[in-house]
Amino acid sequence: MTPFGAAMRRMRTERGITQRAMAEAIGVSPAYLSALEHGHRGRPSWEFVQKVIGFFNIIWDEAEELQRLAYLSDPKIKLETSGLSQQKTEIANRLAHLLPQMSEKELATLSALLDQIER
Repeated sequence: MTPFGAAMRRMRTERGITQRAMAEAIGVSPAYLSALEHGHRGRPSWEFVQKVIGFFNIIWDEAEELQRLAYLSDPKIKLETSGLSQQKTEIANRLAHLLPQMSEKELATLSALLDQIER
């Protein structure tokens, strides 16, 4: 599941809305919504995210957060390190290798570190 898929599913279930009803309202198939929620589709388009924001009638911070989550929701990441330093290539490869086996606590620690770097 992607961050965007999890958020969309949470909003939909909190409001008691079925995938079929939401799909019909925003003009996509229920299968597409299911694939997005489960991380089987790529990052949603800006236009799709705007439809979801409008459908749920969310504004400001919540809308910005949903857009941020959509940006972070590509389930098939390709990281090009050619031209970068040896250390950056090594870190990218180590992360790719270790990520599947990291605990939730380790992921939270790594996420907090990345948050600090982004500031």
